[in-house]
Amino acid sequence: MTDSRALPDAAPHGIDLAALPRDFQWGTATSAYQIEGAVAEDGRGPSIWDTFSRTPGAIANGDSGDTACDHYHRWPEDVAVMKGLGANAYRLSVAWPRVFPGGDGPANGKGLDFYDRLIDGLLAAGIAPSVTLYHWDLPQALQDRGGWPERATAEHFAAYAGVVAERLGDRVTQWATLNEPLCSAWIGHLEGVMAPGWKDLTAAVRASYHLLLGHGLATQAVRAAAPGARIGIVNNLSTVAPATDSEADLAAARRMDGHVNRWWLDPVHGRGFPADMLEVYGVELPERPGDLAAIGAPLDWTGLNYYFPQIVTADPDGPAPFARMIDRPGVPRTGMDWEVDAGGLETLIMRLTEEYGARSIHITENGSSYPDTVAPDGSVHDPERAAYLTAHLAACARAARRGAPLAGYYAWSLLDNFEWAYGYDKRFGLVHVDYATQRRTVKSSGHRYAEVVAAHRAL
Repeated sequence: MTDSRALPDAAPHGIDLAALPRDFQWGTATSAYQIEGAVAEDGRGPSIWDTFSRTPGAIANGDSGDTACDHYHRWPEDVAVMKGLGANAYRLSVAWPRVFPGGDGPANGKGLDFYDRLIDGLLAAGIAPSVTLYHWDLPQALQDRGGWPERATAEHFAAYAGVVAERLGDRVTQWATLNEPLCSAWIGHLEGVMAPGWKDLTAAVRASYHLLLGHGLATQAVRAAAPGARIGIVNNLSTVAPATDSEADLAAARRMDGHVNRWWLDPVHGRGFPADMLEVYGVELPERPGDLAAIGAPLDWTGLNYYFPQIVTADPDGPAPFARMIDRPGVPRTGMDWEVDAGGLETLIMRLTEEYGARSIHITENGSSYPDTVAPDGSVHDPERAAYLTAHLAACARAARRGAPLAGYYAWSLLDNFEWAYGYDKRFGLVHVDYATQRRTVKSSGHRYAEVVAAHRAL
């Protein structure tokens, strides 16, 4: 008779771990400006976020990423924390202004040296690096020349990508060109609440086009410099549903889906830009022959960032896409005031699988912000975040059971960090950071993650 207590739990906390592949990547994620600090060290030039964070009223409490988590100096400690969680993968971004302080021109050797050391440290700890080339920190020098609304920025991005891939490509296999271009284009150029802080529909549409062109050109550059590279792009997607069954709300939901999902998915899957959204925006694309083929080159993997669903109603007097989210009473919400809907993650994974034929899907970001309290003994107990994590991992497993090619999950975020316009008010980390002392403390959600990872490995 077998003692069942000696068998690994295939479904700890209700997660069907047996549905996930044996080589599943259990990771955490961060980005350069949010954690590195050291913004003026070793030749790094200013980025648009350095500039934006000095704009009065732009960032909560006047915060900036000047010091952030001081990861630039404390990275060995952070790698040790990842290893302690049992993570076997880490999604990081390279800071373009560390490599090319002026956006182009000669590369900064000290900047590349930092990423050399970090990659080597990760590999020594048994952690596979997944490198994102652009997580919003455009060199200010290129912004001064017009930024993403200009085609030259896409070309400079490809040159930068090639240099980084040539330097790190002997050790890094997994690459993402862009992180959430929606935020760069729509939130940065249309809504004005992210860098560079513009509110200009024409500029936003042009920026969206050149961001995706930059993805295509960078894909070519990375593949040329590192033939074994596996390349993807990371989009933040949402499920979209109408607030009512009215024709106006149904049409609004279709427009919002185009705005947040199809505008970014269709071109990189070889379908071109959605015709209905071109009509909504009314802005002519700066297209040249060959662009769409470059943008639509086959992806090796697809990155999905997911946080919340969108329930929308028509807003004819608002900005494009003339739809706005509504709040539903009685629905659980995070500290960001975002609805919690783990089922939406499963829905989006299956959409990428069935509608877009994704070859390999990585959940490149998923997480939640809640107010944290440090107990007298120094511990941080965050049951809401642990529950959010568990529910979304269960959704991943359900999608994998349905046949989705799910290959990895990267919890956002490894560390509490600079959360863009929210400054340091919002905490997403599995690891608490005391910004005054830079002390790291694994939260109960981090311990939960470690339990799940260990259970999967034990199967």
